[in-house]
Amino acid sequence: MPALHRRALLGAAGLLSFAGIPTLARAQAGAAANWPTRTVKFIVPFVPAGTTDIAARILAERLQHRLGQAFPIENRAGAGGNIGSDAVAKADPDGYTILMQTVSSGAINYALYAGQIAYKPSDLANVGLLIKVPNVIFVNNNLPVKTLRDLVALAKSKPGVLNHGSSGAGTSLHMAGELLKLEAGIQMTHVPFRGAGPMLAEVMAGRVEVGVDNLPSAIGHIRDGRLRALAVTTATRSAALPDVPTTAEEGLPGVEATGWFGVQAPARTPKAIIDKLGAEIDAIVKDKETWAKLADLGGMKPDLTPDGGTSPAAFEAFVASEVTKWAEVVRRSGAKVDG
Repeated sequence: MPALHRRALLGAAGLLSFAGIPTLARAQAGAAANWPTRTVKFIVPFVPAGTTDIAARILAERLQHRLGQAFPIENRAGAGGNIGSDAVAKADPDGYTILMQTVSSGAINYALYAGQIAYKPSDLANVGLLIKVPNVIFVNNNLPVKTLRDLVALAKSKPGVLNHGSSGAGTSLHMAGELLKLEAGIQMTHVPFRGAGPMLAEVMAGRVEVGVDNLPSAIGHIRDGRLRALAVTTATRSAALPDVPTTAEEGLPGVEATGWFGVQAPARTPKAIIDKLGAEIDAIVKDKETWAKLADLGGMKPDLTPDGGTSPAAFEAFVASEVTKWAEVVRRSGAKVDG
């Protein structure tokens, strides 16, 4: 074949290739515009009845109402949220599998499970932050303490005797407990459970004396008097429990740990779908009826954007900062897990 002819054919092929790019982009945009056309699997990496599950179910109901497709919850618990998160990281990036991510498996675990975790931050696309929540420190009603200061004094008088429960090794609740021990200079034995439900039951039964939980899953038991709240781990008091002091008010300002819950999807999910879902989450966060439900559970607004909402880009920056923050906390506390 003459060189000139060959160059002409190659040039034509190149033009066809470039010509196909806008066509592909238009096809992807069209698919995103119609998304979702079928059920979207919503994976929760913890057991039912915990805050992650509660928040996901509230969001799923609103997404179904707004988008006209079901968002059924699938609980895939284990390894501090790593199992469910890894499943989403490996799922097809087609917009039909999403994750209710937490500070645990979305930030803490990268340092806590270093060398053991199968996914990395870049394997998940950030969509939007739904809520931030205080953690609350509470005790069994029969424990002879009324305040956090009382608990610290009791723990100092009985080093290593008291147990503190959490919803799992590596969760923000585990780390809040480790911060409490670190800042107060006390020794307690950490007892991890597979979710908030089992932990709450054991504290109410008195088999575990102290618990740390996200406020939404514990607040009902606190309001009903089945648990005694000692402090919330935020800089200001929670409007949902205005009579409960902060850890700073109890003399431990270093014990500040806020839980958060947001949506992620597999990396390489089309940007148009990420943007559409992110916009829906932002609208849901700003919906007064939906927010009333979340606020009653102790939720705090995302406040990632100037108007108090969320966006994929803002959530991306927020997650990156949380990964850095919790890596330092893990280092300071010396916290470890068996994997």
